[in-house]
Amino acid sequence: MNIHDVAKRSGLSVVTVSRVLNNSPSVREGNRRKVLSAMEELNYQPNSAARSLVRGKTGVIGMSITNFNDSFYDRVIRVVNRKLAEQGYFLALSIAENEDEGVNFLFQKDRVDGIILLSPIEEKEYVEELKRKNIPFVLLDNQLQHEDVPSVVVDNYQGGYEATKHLIGLGHTQIAYIGGPSVFLSVAERKRGYVQALDEAGLTPFGTEYCGFTVSSGYEVAKRWIREDKLPTAIFSGDDFIALGVVQALREEGILVPQDISVVGFDDQQFVDEFYPRLTTVRQPEAQMGSIGVDLLMKLINGEVMPAAITKLAPQLLVRESTASVRLT
Repeated sequence: MNIHDVAKRSGLSVVTVSRVLNNSPSVREGNRRKVLSAMEELNYQPNSAARSLVRGKTGVIGMSITNFNDSFYDRVIRVVNRKLAEQGYFLALSIAENEDEGVNFLFQKDRVDGIILLSPIEEKEYVEELKRKNIPFVLLDNQLQHEDVPSVVVDNYQGGYEATKHLIGLGHTQIAYIGGPSVFLSVAERKRGYVQALDEAGLTPFGTEYCGFTVSSGYEVAKRWIREDKLPTAIFSGDDFIALGVVQALREEGILVPQDISVVGFDDQQFVDEFYPRLTTVRQPEAQMGSIGVDLLMKLINGEVMPAAITKLAPQLLVRESTASVRLT
């Protein structure tokens, strides 16, 4: 079946059928219903490639990510994919596992109608390239502030602040921070919230460390602290994987969580409430981030003038079983 068959069945011209397929506002509602009815009777599916050529659009949105082994990214991607599908777009992923790979293959106007950059590492170079190629794009969980690019971020400062306030409220005065790689703005912001909460309580950081976003990294930091005999009574880990590594290292040494040391994570990875003790953590609003990101990008693609505002979303502290009142000695 093709467009001529639809025109014949509906009793209308090929031009009218084409206008209906491309959602033209100039088509009378009665004629639109005739065309849609004919398409249904014939089980006609318009050729997406041909429609893209006519509209000058690809029907594809690209998303560049640096890591796929994280349920934070997974939840953002799922929301973005679902929302784009509702608007007739396909999502194409580019996973830049090696930051030295150079130019992203999706950054071509004949391949995508727009780009979503999720937690980009090569952020400055990517932003410059997309501007130069005049490709609409938005930033999610970005590391730098751009005066002319719409972006959606989580208030990581608030998350770090609330996590630390929670530990202070439990009576802890010796609170350490283990953050992920310092290249990430989110890591610095979580630490800034941690320091601010301590400062307001008249406390100083017990110790701070940076490591990878992995279980083994948190494990190694905790093991070293145990060997050096400088354990705090509470640890704020700026990532759930790090926190789980800390808990494992403490358990191997017979140190109980939360009876001896309280541990807080960040992200609310999908599996953290299945381990014992269930991890107290800070959840990021991934669904809201993905949804707002798509809305912003669609407005840019449709030619709307968008202010380059930063949309900052509030995280949520989830108190579970890995934190408790400080043990009095």
